[in-house]
Amino acid sequence: MKNRLLIAAGIAVIIIGAVFALQGFGVIGGSAMSNNHTFEVVGPLVALAGLALAALGLRQHGSAAQ
Repeated sequence: MKNRLLIAAGIAVIIIGAVFALQGFGVIGGSAMSNNHTFEVVGPLVALAGLALAALGLRQHGSAAQ
């Protein structure tokens, strides 16, 4: 159960990071984050953190099966 929660949280954080990045690059408009260079950096970093969370959940899931 903990593994699935880590994977789900990681996927959610990846999506949030992608939205941050897209807003930072100006692809998604209508926000104070649009065309803001801070979010061009923060978005990919948040997405990488989500990827690490999901990978941790998958790694623990794989080791539990052994």
